Amino acid sequence: MHSFDSDGVRIAYLDEGHGDPILLIHGFASNVATNWVDAQWVRTLTQDGRRVVALDNRGHGRSEKLYDPARYGAPEMAEDAIRLLNHLSIDRVDVMGYSMGARIAAFLAFAHPDRVRSIVFGGLGINMVRGMVGSGPLAAALEAPRVEDVINDTARSFRVFAEQTSSDLKALAACMRGPREKVPREKLAELAVPVLVAVGSGDVIGGSGAALAELIPNAQFLDIKGRDHMKAVGDKQFKQGVLAFFASRP
Repeated sequence: MHSFDSDGVRIAYLDEGHGDPILLIHGFASNVATNWVDAQWVRTLTQDGRRVVALDNRGHGRSEKLYDPARYGAPEMAEDAIRLLNHLSIDRVDVMGYSMGARIAAFLAFAHPDRVRSIVFGGLGINMVRGMVGSGPLAAALEAPRVEDVINDTARSFRVFAEQTSSDLKALAACMRGPREKVPREKLAELAVPVLVAVGSGDVIGGSGAALAELIPNAQFLDIKGRDHMKAVGDKQFKQGVLAFFASRP
């Protein structure tokens, strides 16, 4: 892992392989190691002849921890990704985001369409435009003294995951309490690049991937059968679908 200064915030990143570059943006409470290395995405993509660039989002992994919720807006986190591309002198990339990372990828594409060659929205379906419910309970779960104090099942699962990834719970709570900018349906309808929406068939957190794909003119939908939000990340169906998508795009 390397690091760079993103407008005053220290951001950690990985840069491996050679060939067409792809930018990977991980999900909430995760990091590059968990979302992309351990799940074998970096290996899969580099073996496919691609240069893989992935960042630890602010407040996550090895990147700087911030405790002001106002510093965690998705558009600003998208700017961290763009500044990383600038730092590495990369003009255009394929972008793949998972869950929160998919939301960040959307704002990146809205603000910098000239930098994006194609997009994979993983682990986030129609809830991208509906907004994630329960951010308050999730933040409270992260702030709870013990995981045993968390009653809500979804909130508890994120607290358990955050502890498994050795995350800074206070920073994650600030992220969850941060700005919740809505992804406008009309902006998705304006995306002019190829898009793949890949969501597990049992993913109640991300919502219907097919419904999201219907909002995007150039979108394909990949149903990751038999997988929920957490288990779809490293699934073989997901990897095969992404490789096929990249092989077929212009």
